[in-house]
This record gives sequence, structure tokens and C-alpha cells, in this order.
Amino acid sequence: MRTQDGRCPWANQDPLYIAYHDEEWGVPVHDDRRWFEFLLLEGAQAGLSWLTILKKRENYRRAFDQFQPHRISQYDSKKVAALLNDSGIVRNRLKIEAAIKNAGAFLKVQEEFGSFDTYVWRFVNGKTRHNSWKALRQVPTRTSESDRLSKDLIQRGFKFVGTTICYAHMQATGMVNDHLVTCFRHSQV
Repeated sequence: MRTQDGRCPWANQDPLYIAYHDEEWGVPVHDDRRWFEFLLLEGAQAGLSWLTILKKRENYRRAFDQFQPHRISQYDSKKVAALLNDSGIVRNRLKIEAAIKNAGAFLKVQEEFGSFDTYVWRFVNGKTRHNSWKALRQVPTRTSESDRLSKDLIQRGFKFVGTTICYAHMQATGMVNDHLVTCFRHSQV
């Protein structure tokens, strides 16, 4: 299904969603802070729409110290209480505590591999996997790569990193190109 404007059909709901699709989604990430931002936001999104999270993204940047894992890993019960009272983010204790735990696990991965970027790109052999989907119904919600990534992250202590979340993470960060072939961004990323 091709939209009138040549975008993936899911990206026509809201100007914020359109900008995200056109400028970010599927663009390969190689900056560790951006990796952590996407990881934290994907976990926050679980059970919600991505548009909800995009609308709260600036609030997340403010509330979570610009996604600096070294700072987030040090959050204490006072900071958790403040986050639970912050109406600008998803106020879910499990997701907030997972973000803190994930920050610590993220730092350990950086220490072991030199960067999270080096670690995560291994799951697609260091290069974007380009798919050629013609319809949204063809796009998977998980793959063997997302299964392996999820399993490895869980073993390393990460939370809210099931295989579906991991595949969405892989799509967002350009590990896979799931723009439909009818989308103008397919050939650009």
C-alpha cells in the first residue's frame, strides 16, 4: 500500500510522526548516547503507541538527564519518586526502574566492548539489513536477530527488551531498513 505522499503508511498520523519517519526512523545510529535514548524510549513505549512517546520525548530528555547513562545509573529513591510525579513522562515504576537498571547494564556493555555501538551492530554483522517489503503486513515484528539480541540483553541484566521491542529498536536505529519499497526513504537509508 502506497500513501499519497510516498511514505510508509504508518507515518501519516501526525506531523511529529511524519518528521520522525522522514528524518530518523531507519537511519543507522553509531552514537552511544543515541543508542541509550532509543533503548530507554523503546522500553517506555511498551504497551503504548510510539506517537505517545514521541510527544513526550523532550520531557524524557529533561527528566532523564539527556539520556546520559552514567547519571541515570546513579538515580536513587528520591529521583524515582520525582520521576513518578513527572506528568511529562510515562509514570510507570517498573519502566522507570528498568531505565535505571538498563543504564548500569549499558555502562557494563560499553566497558566490555568499548562502546554499545560495537556491541549491538554485531547482531547484524556490522551492516544494515535492507528488506524489500511491499506491504505493512509483510514487515515482521521479530526476527532471529532480534531474538538473539533480546536474549543477550536479558542475560546482561537489561529489562523491557523482549524480542518485539528489540526489533522495533533495530528498525528505529537503522540496523534494518523496513521502509516499504514504495516509500521515498527506502532508497535513502
